Amino acid sequence: MKFADVLKNLEYEFISGDINTEIKNITIDSRKVSPGSLFVAIEGFNVDGHKFIDSAVSKGAAAVIITKNLDKYPEGVCFVKVKNSRFVLGICAKNFYNDPAGSLTVIGVTGTNGKTSTTYFLEEILKEQHKRVGVIGTVEIRENGEKLNYKLATSTTPDTVELNEILCDMKNRGAEAIAMEVSSHGLELYKVDGIEFDVGVFTNLTQDHLDLHGTMENYLRAKSRLFRMCKKGVLNVDDSYFERMKDRARCEILTYGIEGDCDVKAENIEYMMDSVKFDVKYQGKSYSVKLMIPGKFSVYNALASIGAALCVGIPMENIVKALENIKGVPGRIQNVAKGKDFNVFVDYAHTPDGVLNIISSVREFTKGRVITVFGCGGDRDRKKRPIMGEISAKLSDYSIITSDNPRSEEPMDIIREVEAGVKPITDKYEILESRRDAIFRAIELAEPGDSVIIAGKGHEDYEIFKDKTIHFDDAEVAAEALKGR
Repeated sequence: MKFADVLKNLEYEFISGDINTEIKNITIDSRKVSPGSLFVAIEGFNVDGHKFIDSAVSKGAAAVIITKNLDKYPEGVCFVKVKNSRFVLGICAKNFYNDPAGSLTVIGVTGTNGKTSTTYFLEEILKEQHKRVGVIGTVEIRENGEKLNYKLATSTTPDTVELNEILCDMKNRGAEAIAMEVSSHGLELYKVDGIEFDVGVFTNLTQDHLDLHGTMENYLRAKSRLFRMCKKGVLNVDDSYFERMKDRARCEILTYGIEGDCDVKAENIEYMMDSVKFDVKYQGKSYSVKLMIPGKFSVYNALASIGAALCVGIPMENIVKALENIKGVPGRIQNVAKGKDFNVFVDYAHTPDGVLNIISSVREFTKGRVITVFGCGGDRDRKKRPIMGEISAKLSDYSIITSDNPRSEEPMDIIREVEAGVKPITDKYEILESRRDAIFRAIELAEPGDSVIIAGKGHEDYEIFKDKTIHFDDAEVAAEALKGR
């Protein structure tokens, strides 16, 4: 594609070279440049892409997008200058891949918790309509149920170029609809700019990612960007940030909830160990739902998916049928001790709200004690560590504080910060730095009627340390421990 066509609908200052030079690929990583590449220089938090322009040119870059003037411009390369290269990157990728999202039904889900489950629910609902569905998110990327193996730079929301490439690939494979998680990082860093969302979904907003955003106000602002780039928005009316999110939206709004007045409302909720039953009221009618995933948060996720499905014209009867076919979501309140006289749940809860939700939900149906194994990730928001400790101390009968992806930090330093929230409240806890030992210990302590919660990693099959990354799967380790029982 000609560089001029890649720049379609963008404002830029032409500097030098041939604007009609052929572009074969787009990258922000000079190591991935090959002859014919468009290199986009991004001024990052730690690294300035402008420092790698010479390297990109030496590898054959045909064109370079910059945001600041250079001392010299190599001959044979086209240079253009823009104000915001992150934003421009999204439009360039959209143009280069011929706007794949434009011919797909795209539903984006944002929020602190519930994104993955909501996209899984939407996948089942859309499949019930005999549609080929793509899912892009934390656990994996798949189309029509088949996992697609992409080597991505990030996990939840792929980088802009990767995202458009994935959408193009899915479109070529026959996909008609996409359910994707949209992280605050993705919104803050313009990763989804250029994508036309048919529906945006807001699940909730609680403390997380303040290492990037700094304040909850900035976090809210990042999340709200989705509702300025979608046709319809589906918002959780019970969330404390609902009104502010609604005020920032620039789209038609449909609301859902349990407590407040809303368009899609759950009533008569009945919580059970392996499921939840509830009635959904919509436009004066009531529909009975049985979801084979327990917990109040599962009801909220179901309501979010119902709202999004209604926005794309799916009848409520079809939605209910699809929800009742869902068996579970990997690493989300996943019971790995079926057939035992106690429960062991693996869950991705890694935020204060997530930990509160999982413990509260399990408490609803647990006859005995709730034993919680958890930690906090390194190189992430430190403020939430004592808060999560306090929540577990108050809601669990016994807590085991352990390691959880310490990254560059010392595991015990993180654990002591978590303990600061536990110690003033209870002495019913212990510390085991080894996550494996912590899981074995919790299952050893479990008695008939108890529930063990292993929180923080969910579907992840690795643990990250400062000098290595090892294979580690909470469900696998729990299964091994259960054999010993």
